[in-house]
Amino acid sequence: MGSSSGNSTGSTKNQNSGSEEDLQLLMDQRKRKRMESNRESARRSRMRKQQHLDELTAQMTQLNKENSQILTSINDTTQHYLNVEADNSILRAQMAELNHRLESLNEILNYINTSNNGVFETDQCFQTIADSFMKSHEHTLS
Repeated sequence: MGSSSGNSTGSTKNQNSGSEEDLQLLMDQRKRKRMESNRESARRSRMRKQQHLDELTAQMTQLNKENSQILTSINDTTQHYLNVEADNSILRAQMAELNHRLESLNEILNYINTSNNGVFETDQCFQTIADSFMKSHEHTLS
């Protein structure tokens, strides 16, 4: 009986030792799986960060391109505005000159009407006055 109890203790020791080794192997296996999972997770995280960086870089390039187009458009619009403003200035000067001519012609008509009591003796008289007016203003007609 003593030998049976000795064998029983020895086999329990071996079973415990085997069970501890199995437990250690299981823990090591879990640790390796966890490390592999962590590595894979870190790799995916790096890939996401790189993809995000690439998207931001592409967006920055697109925004820079749009900014350049907007600046070109602003410059074109500014130049067009300056051209229109110059044309308006010329038109204002021409309008002032034409208003001055109109006032002069109205003064001539008033003079003729008051001199002749409102009656034209001939069309030739008016034509002569108009011709002399036009000759005196030839430099501004061009």
